[in-house]
Amino acid sequence: MTLRPGPRNLLTDVAGLRVGHAGDLGLNSGTTVVICDQPSVAAVQVLGGAPGTRETDLLEPHNSVETINALVLSGGSAFGLDAASGVQAALREQGIGFQVRDAVVPIVPAAILFDLANGGNKDWGRYPPYRDFGYEAAQNASDHFALGTAGAGIGCLTAGLKGGLGSASTVLPSGHTVSALVAVNAMGGVTVGDRGAFWAAPFEMNGEFAGVPYPQPLPADASAVRLKFRDPQPVEATTIAIIATDAALTKASAKRLAIAAHDGFSRAIWPSHTPMDGDLVFALATGAETSPVTPEDAIAFYAAAASTMARAIARGVHAATEAAGDLMPSWGRLYGQH
Repeated sequence: MTLRPGPRNLLTDVAGLRVGHAGDLGLNSGTTVVICDQPSVAAVQVLGGAPGTRETDLLEPHNSVETINALVLSGGSAFGLDAASGVQAALREQGIGFQVRDAVVPIVPAAILFDLANGGNKDWGRYPPYRDFGYEAAQNASDHFALGTAGAGIGCLTAGLKGGLGSASTVLPSGHTVSALVAVNAMGGVTVGDRGAFWAAPFEMNGEFAGVPYPQPLPADASAVRLKFRDPQPVEATTIAIIATDAALTKASAKRLAIAAHDGFSRAIWPSHTPMDGDLVFALATGAETSPVTPEDAIAFYAAAASTMARAIARGVHAATEAAGDLMPSWGRLYGQH
């Protein structure tokens, strides 16, 4: 089975999706927004023990609202949930949303990560800036967007390295595209050995995160648990992500897509899904590709969700850039010679 990345190797290789960023390097935090050009089927799966979310109950297959208008990934912990209100404001100005009699209500689920203890200046006064970030990100959403230290990835950290905003896509032989977007702020680590090899290396395409192979043999301590901080009560974590496809899926099938994408967390982050992580995956299905996912294609389709997510995680950390006041080095500073 031959797989290849899409033309951009970004979430927006799924037709009908646009991505925008906003944030502040001094604050060391930001927001990323995905806008659906047409209402899209969505679902969610949470496997971390410390999630922060908005409007996720409506995504369950048994609940009434079938489609959404946008998704938000944001820093700021619970304060970052305000970003969804900014996105709602931008969409409402355009008359986009769920029609309820004479009212238009944009449906904008959101998830947040904890980046309040990353060295940035969080003295924002009475109200945090995330609502403005959401509005700005919705306004600048486009087919192309930055990776690494951008949007929700600005303040991300992992065990020993800066985290970041990553994305990747896969085109399957069936013609369907699966793509991922992820803010990598994990409690665990994403590399193995002393040359910066990514746990996700077996899934890499076209040297997209430097092509550093696994050390052979694996180091004796490869399975050792390395955490971002060794505080008595480590709480500064969470990897939040979106897996998207142009296939036409039901909400139940979209939820299965989100579940499958969590396997990508497990292949790219060690350990993942800890009690201190709020690990979450949203799934989006635009239906732009009208041919169905056949039973024969289903295994490859859901496997691609996992491999694409693993690649996006590695790309986010690989693309992170240096900034003043960093608590941890970037992958490029430590291993950029590869």
